[in-house]
Amino acid sequence: MAQTDGAKTEPVASVPAEQEAKIPFANTTGVRDWRADGDSTIYFQDNRRQWYKATLFSPAPDLSFATAVGIDTGPMGTLDRFSKIRIRGESYALQSFVKVDGPPPKKTDKKEKKSD
Repeated sequence: MAQTDGAKTEPVASVPAEQEAKIPFANTTGVRDWRADGDSTIYFQDNRRQWYKATLFSPAPDLSFATAVGIDTGPMGTLDRFSKIRIRGESYALQSFVKVDGPPPKKTDKKEKKSD
């Protein structure tokens, strides 16, 4: 039996802000597209056109300039938070992998920002 100190504790609500997600068959036909956002975020689109946001544990300096990424899904072939991303020969573990409502934000064109 657990001891209590007499103080009442409120139950902690366990409502996840973002739910963990998976893309099945990512090692074959599951991933349709991907887009980098900075050096530690990458968005993936599955073959049903749903977008997912992956956050890396450590920054990948080459991510913004990469023209291809490798996906290490492990033996199950599923892209999830336990997968790794390979960029120019370096492996990066995922910190999180969540489903997002729409496509990633578009980058603003630097030419449009300049006002001459």
